[in-house]
Amino acid sequence: MRTHTARTVQLLVVLAVLAVGTGAVTGCGSERAGGRGTQVRGTDRAPESQARAREVADAWDGSKAAEVWAKGYYLMGEAVQLPENAFRDGADKRAYEAQNLVLRGELPATPQKDGQVKWESGGSLTLPLMGAREAFESVARGGNDGPHLTVTGAKLGRMTLATNRGPATVPAWLFTLEGYDTPLKRVALGPAQVPQPPIEPAAEVPTDELAPLGRLVGAAGDGRSFTVVATHGACDEGPAVDVLETGGSVVLSASVVGTKAGPCTSELREKEVAVKLDRPLGDRVLLDAFTGRPVPHDENGPSTQLS
Repeated sequence: MRTHTARTVQLLVVLAVLAVGTGAVTGCGSERAGGRGTQVRGTDRAPESQARAREVADAWDGSKAAEVWAKGYYLMGEAVQLPENAFRDGADKRAYEAQNLVLRGELPATPQKDGQVKWESGGSLTLPLMGAREAFESVARGGNDGPHLTVTGAKLGRMTLATNRGPATVPAWLFTLEGYDTPLKRVALGPAQVPQPPIEPAAEVPTDELAPLGRLVGAAGDGRSFTVVATHGACDEGPAVDVLETGGSVVLSASVVGTKAGPCTSELREKEVAVKLDRPLGDRVLLDAFTGRPVPHDENGPSTQLS
């Protein structure tokens, strides 16, 4: 049943999805540190939601988009890896979360034009490199008067992370942080162009029964567990994520549970939802049922795997 609460969340969710595409942050509240959402397996979800997930899976199966996805490089894990034993204290942690990094010294020029992605399972891909300045600015967007971390230098190296084709070693900028023995690593490749999806977004505006996901924020090394951000309002019990697994894809359907009738504050909240699969994702594509697109990953945000 659609309520006043659900209609309020509809408009806010649309704004949030637009913000994910531009890298902005939308909303008045956040629950990212306040617990997890709920995963469901589809047994008690609305038939419309289940039907939409199946339509998305069928559209991607054997499509040109799936072929492009399978051959490309798409990040599924964090673009930033912290120094060992980070952080020394609460002030350093707050500085990183606020992206308050300051540069003392010079950043090197990019030694070559391209870099190579190498997958553990075999295969490689050559892509344009990101410069040290651009990489630094992607993690140093705070600029307030609070605690800060000091970058004293950088060099080009490599790091291993999760991708759509499994673990891969990729070029990375290694930033030296004052007070730390090991560097902060940032992928030295820009975001890849996502293939045009073979299906249009859901025709209706978001409701409590089906809404767009926020973004992917983490993946376990075994490929069976993921953390996604889903949105909800101030007068409900939070978000839930339904999982449909097929041979070629995993479709996630976000919804809101426990909506209440009556007046509600216009507040958009985020909550992390842990999603567990029956088997590793492998080379399957992780899809959002509402948009029909791969679940977006914020490559510029601070790591959520904080100590």
